[in-house]
Amino acid sequence: MYAVIVTGGRQYRVMQGETLRVEKLESEVGAVITFDQVLLVGSGEGITVGAPLVAGASVAAKVTAHGRGDKVRIIKFRRRKHHQKQMGHRQYYTEVEITGISGAAGKSANKE
Repeated sequence: MYAVIVTGGRQYRVMQGETLRVEKLESEVGAVITFDQVLLVGSGEGITVGAPLVAGASVAAKVTAHGRGDKVRIIKFRRRKHHQKQMGHRQYYTEVEITGISGAAGKSANKE
Protein backbone atom coordinates (compact mmCIF):
# COMPACT_ATOMS: atom_id res chain seq x y z
CA MET A 1 0.00 0.00 0.00
CA TYR A 2 1.27 3.46 -0.85
CA ALA A 3 0.03 7.03 -0.63
CA VAL A 4 0.86 10.51 -1.90
CA ILE A 5 0.90 13.14 0.86
CA VAL A 6 1.43 16.88 0.98
CA THR A 7 3.61 18.50 3.64
CA GLY A 8 5.75 21.60 3.56
CA GLY A 9 4.46 22.56 0.12
CA ARG A 10 5.80 19.36 -1.48
CA GLN A 11 4.28 16.03 -2.45
CA TYR A 12 5.79 12.71 -1.37
CA ARG A 13 4.99 9.13 -2.41
CA VAL A 14 5.30 7.06 0.76
CA MET A 15 5.06 3.40 1.75
CA GLN A 16 4.98 1.81 5.17
CA GLY A 17 8.46 1.40 6.68
CA GLU A 18 10.05 4.17 4.56
CA THR A 19 12.15 6.94 6.07
CA LEU A 20 12.05 10.37 4.45
CA ARG A 21 13.12 13.93 5.11
CA VAL A 22 10.45 16.62 5.05
CA GLU A 23 10.42 20.32 5.85
CA LYS A 24 10.94 21.06 9.54
CA LEU A 25 7.97 20.10 11.71
CA GLU A 26 7.48 21.39 15.26
CA SER A 27 7.38 18.05 17.12
CA GLU A 28 9.64 16.20 19.50
CA VAL A 29 11.80 13.23 18.49
CA GLY A 30 9.80 10.06 19.07
CA ALA A 31 6.43 11.78 18.68
CA VAL A 32 3.77 10.21 16.45
CA ILE A 33 2.33 12.59 13.87
CA THR A 34 -0.47 12.23 11.32
CA PHE A 35 -0.51 13.58 7.78
CA ASP A 36 -4.14 14.32 6.86
CA GLN A 37 -3.55 15.81 3.42
CA VAL A 38 -3.57 12.62 1.33
CA LEU A 39 -3.95 13.07 -2.43
CA LEU A 40 -3.90 9.42 -3.50
CA VAL A 41 -4.02 5.96 -1.90
CA GLY A 42 -3.07 2.84 -3.82
CA SER A 43 -3.16 -0.84 -2.95
CA GLY A 44 -2.35 -3.40 -5.61
CA GLU A 45 -4.66 -2.70 -8.54
CA GLY A 46 -6.99 -0.36 -6.64
CA ILE A 47 -6.24 3.35 -6.67
CA THR A 48 -8.25 6.04 -4.92
CA VAL A 49 -7.67 9.57 -6.18
CA GLY A 50 -8.96 12.47 -4.12
CA ALA A 51 -10.66 15.58 -5.39
CA PRO A 52 -8.45 17.20 -4.11
CA LEU A 53 -8.04 15.06 -0.95
CA VAL A 54 -9.06 11.47 -0.19
CA ALA A 55 -11.80 11.57 2.45
CA GLY A 56 -10.94 9.67 5.61
CA ALA A 57 -7.38 8.82 4.58
CA SER A 58 -4.37 9.51 6.78
CA VAL A 59 -0.73 8.54 7.10
CA ALA A 60 0.85 7.95 10.51
CA ALA A 61 4.56 8.60 11.05
CA LYS A 62 7.09 8.72 13.86
CA VAL A 63 9.65 11.54 14.12
CA THR A 64 13.13 10.02 14.22
CA ALA A 65 15.43 13.07 13.98
CA HIS A 66 15.82 16.77 13.24
CA GLY A 67 18.73 18.27 11.36
CA ARG A 68 20.07 20.56 8.68
CA GLY A 69 20.79 19.67 5.09
CA ASP A 70 23.95 20.24 3.09
CA LYS A 71 25.00 23.80 2.35
CA VAL A 72 23.77 25.22 -0.93
CA ARG A 73 26.04 27.90 -2.34
CA ILE A 74 24.55 30.85 -4.19
CA ILE A 75 26.99 32.80 -6.38
CA LYS A 76 26.04 35.91 -8.33
CA PHE A 77 28.74 37.08 -10.70
CA ARG A 78 28.70 39.93 -13.21
CA ARG A 79 31.45 39.61 -15.73
CA ARG A 80 33.60 42.66 -16.53
CA LYS A 81 31.84 44.71 -13.79
CA HIS A 82 34.11 43.87 -10.83
CA HIS A 83 31.11 42.52 -8.90
CA GLN A 84 30.67 39.19 -7.18
CA LYS A 85 28.34 38.10 -4.36
CA GLN A 86 28.31 34.79 -2.46
CA MET A 87 25.77 33.41 -0.03
CA GLY A 88 25.03 30.06 1.54
CA HIS A 89 21.93 28.34 2.91
CA ARG A 90 21.27 25.21 5.01
CA GLN A 91 17.68 24.03 5.16
CA TYR A 92 16.23 22.53 8.35
CA TYR A 93 14.53 19.14 8.00
CA THR A 94 12.66 16.55 10.02
CA GLU A 95 13.27 12.87 9.39
CA VAL A 96 10.14 10.72 9.74
CA GLU A 97 9.47 7.00 9.50
CA ILE A 98 6.11 5.99 8.00
CA THR A 99 4.36 3.61 10.40
CA GLY A 100 0.93 3.19 8.82
CA ILE A 101 -1.40 4.16 5.99
CA SER A 102 -5.14 4.14 6.44
CA GLY A 103 -7.53 5.01 3.67
CA ALA A 104 -10.08 3.84 1.17
CA ALA A 105 -7.90 2.14 -1.45
CA GLY A 106 -9.74 0.40 -4.24
CA LYS A 107 -13.20 1.80 -3.39
CA SER A 108 -13.16 4.36 -6.17
CA ALA A 109 -13.86 4.05 -9.87
CA ASN A 110 -10.64 5.93 -10.67
CA LYS A 111 -8.34 3.15 -11.87
CA GLU A 112 -5.32 3.53 -14.09
